[in-house]
Amino acid sequence: MSSIGILILSLGIILLGAEVFVNGVEWLGEKLNLSEGAVGSVLAAVGTALPETLIPVIAIVFSHGKEGHDIGIGAILGAPLMLSTLAMFVTGLAVVFFSRRRIKGNKVQADYSSMTRDLSFFIIVFAAAIITGTMPPYLRHWQLIIAGFMVLSYFLYVYVMISEERDLDSSYELPPCYFARKEKSPRLSLVIGQVLFALLLIIIGADMFVGAVKEVAVMYQVPAFVLALIITPIATELPEKFNSVIWISREKDSLALGNITGAMVFQSSLIPALGIFLTDWQLSGGAFLSALLALAAAAILYIELLRKKHITAGTLLLMGVFYGIFLIGVFEGVIR
Repeated sequence: MSSIGILILSLGIILLGAEVFVNGVEWLGEKLNLSEGAVGSVLAAVGTALPETLIPVIAIVFSHGKEGHDIGIGAILGAPLMLSTLAMFVTGLAVVFFSRRRIKGNKVQADYSSMTRDLSFFIIVFAAAIITGTMPPYLRHWQLIIAGFMVLSYFLYVYVMISEERDLDSSYELPPCYFARKEKSPRLSLVIGQVLFALLLIIIGADMFVGAVKEVAVMYQVPAFVLALIITPIATELPEKFNSVIWISREKDSLALGNITGAMVFQSSLIPALGIFLTDWQLSGGAFLSALLALAAAAILYIELLRKKHITAGTLLLMGVFYGIFLIGVFEGVIR
């Protein structure tokens, strides 16, 4: 029970750190006079992705042995799966729930150019990560080369984002800085201090989480890979899900979906590249199937977007089917 308690506590610390970090990052963008697109789709997306980013890093680097690598790879592959399936499904539920008050009804009309760019980037780069995981060990040098290109591709994406700002809703108001709630324009030093403090919280929480997952996995004889693949992304993707529901209710569809797809871009490039650099990156059959489900879900969204120039609530709800297939695979022992 103590291990489960630590697991829950660590998740709370991670989410608290993520919330404080995102708020600090938004204010950092404001103080540095960065574009709204760069702040929302790059800085905020990276901020909310920090928990699931640091967990595999700590698991791989500081937890020696196969269990640490399993937790790391499970967390790396779990985030793209969760974003492209469950997060989209929750967004679809929000669209249906708020359809009567939405002028757009069941249509989700996000910025077309940024959505197609995000989804096409995800499909191409994440497919490269999966293919790399099927390469035999004697092709290790090719794995490292592909990982290098994945890193470069993300920085190219960031450059494009900064150069071609997303058409986001200008009515979005920046919430007060947590470290200076009464100040309309907090000092830069306070903002940087908040960001560093939040980062420290996330690191502490991630370290606690990895240790608790290993203990719970041994206690209940559940593969650490599976536990990390399910629990980690659900908990750490909560900020994206919660934000998207709020933005859907306010008909800020570009923010709602851009929040998710921006995180998908980050999670399909830098983080798998990190896994390739730090592990032998030999994906099991279960890991391969999980990644294919994420790709298939993203491909359906991309095809509908090309055909209709928008995405319907029905298609977003369909993404839940892919997550259901994943859960069945886990419970049936197919994904191990």
